[in-house]
Amino acid sequence: MRYGRAMRSFIGFLAVLAVLIGPLLSHFALTRPLTGFAVFALGGIVATLVGLWSLVQLVRGRGLTTGGALGVLAGAAFFAVASQGRGQPRINDFTTDMTDPPVFVFATNLGPNVGRDMTYPAAFAAVQQECCSDLRPAKVAAQPTVAYQRALRVASDMPAWRVTRADAANFVIEAVASTKVFRFEDDIVIRIRPEPDGTSRVDMRSKSRDGKGDMGTNTVRIHQYLDRLEAAK
Repeated sequence: MRYGRAMRSFIGFLAVLAVLIGPLLSHFALTRPLTGFAVFALGGIVATLVGLWSLVQLVRGRGLTTGGALGVLAGAAFFAVASQGRGQPRINDFTTDMTDPPVFVFATNLGPNVGRDMTYPAAFAAVQQECCSDLRPAKVAAQPTVAYQRALRVASDMPAWRVTRADAANFVIEAVASTKVFRFEDDIVIRIRPEPDGTSRVDMRSKSRDGKGDMGTNTVRIHQYLDRLEAAK
């Protein structure tokens, strides 16, 4: 009995340690973001199992070990993070123009993207239309030259963005954005085109480099950027 309690406590400590270390490994670039996330996820799953078993033992009157209690807390934290992706589609590339998506040019030369297909998957369009029909291009009341400069200024001011291409001749901007905790890097392309009424249409694409889903990160990013752009002067 004591051996079982000690083992649960030890495993609980290890799981909690993994939950804490995983994000740190990614955040400080000690390992690839996906590796750090895998450590976090594995720790979270084990912590959840240990926590549930510890609660069962508590109900049976056998007490709660320190490791078990920590497992309960770590499991709850993991569940809170994991639940953020609930209901999100299993795609990781979103655009405001599904019929003619902005094209990545500079991004294809970046190390992590070399050899990857950077085109917008045709199958994503139906999924995006069903989940995110509110994604729309921005309208800027200015000619493309002015709209481009405004779009570039806003992109340069976006938190955790790094502009990698500023093509004034074609009114195209590319950037790389990093997520806050795990430092996942996503590629962004912004395209400005003239409208018949003298205004400019600004389309955007945001594509994750890792994972099949993105927990809503790309759609939030598109909304935030285009809202800021339309509010800018």
